[in-house]
Amino acid sequence: MTNAVILAGGQGKRLRSDKPKTLTEILGKPILGWITDAFEAAGIDNVCVVTGYAHEYIDEYLAGKYETAFQAERLGTGHAVMIASDFLKRSPDGETLIFNGDAPFVDAKTLKESLEYHKSRGNAVTVITAEVDDPSGYGRIIRSADGSSLLAIREQKDCAPEEAEICEINSGCFWFDTKALLETLPKLKCENSQHEYYITDTVEILLSEGKRAGAFAAENQDIVLSANDRKGMLALNETARRRVIDKLLEDGVEIVCADGIIISPDSEIAPGAKILPGTIITGRCRIGKNSVVGPNSQLKNTSVGERSSLNCVVANEAVIGSDCTVGPFVQLRPGTVLKDFVHVGDFVEIKNTAVGEGSAVAHFNYLGDSDVGRNVNFGCGSLTANYDGTNKSRCEIGDDAFIGCNTNLIAPVKVGKAAYTAAGSTITKDIPDGALGIARNRQENKEGFAEKKLQRHLEKGKKFKE
Repeated sequence: MTNAVILAGGQGKRLRSDKPKTLTEILGKPILGWITDAFEAAGIDNVCVVTGYAHEYIDEYLAGKYETAFQAERLGTGHAVMIASDFLKRSPDGETLIFNGDAPFVDAKTLKESLEYHKSRGNAVTVITAEVDDPSGYGRIIRSADGSSLLAIREQKDCAPEEAEICEINSGCFWFDTKALLETLPKLKCENSQHEYYITDTVEILLSEGKRAGAFAAENQDIVLSANDRKGMLALNETARRRVIDKLLEDGVEIVCADGIIISPDSEIAPGAKILPGTIITGRCRIGKNSVVGPNSQLKNTSVGERSSLNCVVANEAVIGSDCTVGPFVQLRPGTVLKDFVHVGDFVEIKNTAVGEGSAVAHFNYLGDSDVGRNVNFGCGSLTANYDGTNKSRCEIGDDAFIGCNTNLIAPVKVGKAAYTAAGSTITKDIPDGALGIARNRQENKEGFAEKKLQRHLEKGKKFKE
């Protein structure tokens, strides 16, 4: 059995956040999510997350997907692993990964290769390491003369001059033989200035008992990156942003200028699509071939078909078909479905509504909780009134219907196929197929009313003319 223990109890005081450090977002995705996704890709699914500060936020985020263990007192990394002992005892055969919960850039390849290295060497413990240009502040990896085994992890303050020159550093991530780990945890001591238990001390204990320790050098140097303050988080975001953009460029996505572009690593963008400046794509979005998104658009958990264009669009949990034009200044709220060849123009909001093929919602419209057929046209300012203050109801508009300007459809109401509504109507009853619905009073003009009402205004206007 392959286990993993994620150390996620840290507060990150310098972040000044009410949430745990591990829930700080990188490209709109919590650090913990980056880690667990990498674990799943590597086939590691028996996971325990050790929580501490504001643990209720992590419990809510995980939603029971993984086991958790609460560390009431944060007495070091070794103590955190002790808290997970009951979890480990249930699966004592095999290996266990101990992983810091503030390192978002772990990858499945490193996890798989380091585990294979650990098992093939018969190690009791294997430290995942990285070669960096500037090792300042990190523990140095001291290897045997032939480089095959780990002799020690030396903290910088304890390094001899020649050891300080070593650029291979401890990532803070370890593979253990689970039985060896369980036997070693009770031997940890807190005889240090911080009075804490350190998981790194297990290496010295295991070596003193004649057990084998190794170090696996990861190709991915970013595995060691973490941050303790907002400036550091900004740097992590920029690193992640560039990595995602570079990958998309390699895959054939067109990005003319990367200014303001933020794209989730969980989103998929097809070759030939174009992303314009100021576009933010978060969650799990899908964008089809030859579609254009942006400028200044925000998509979250939204899919877009092929050859569609989105200009200044905010879309959340929406589905947009192929050959659609949307924007500018459009909001598509959850439950919106635009079929192929739909046109949505400026200053339109749509919520929980399906719009059929070839239909047009051109300008200054609101559609909520509606089912719209094919080839329907909405005139300027028309809307569906879906909420009566207590209940929400749906409107149904049939194929080829024409909704006149400034029409109010009061749900629940049905407009039949090829039916019309007269401009300025408030429709409260169903309109049969092919009929014209008119719901407005006959016009009456009152002579002289405006002149009396606006006398002072008109007098003021005369003064300006003079």
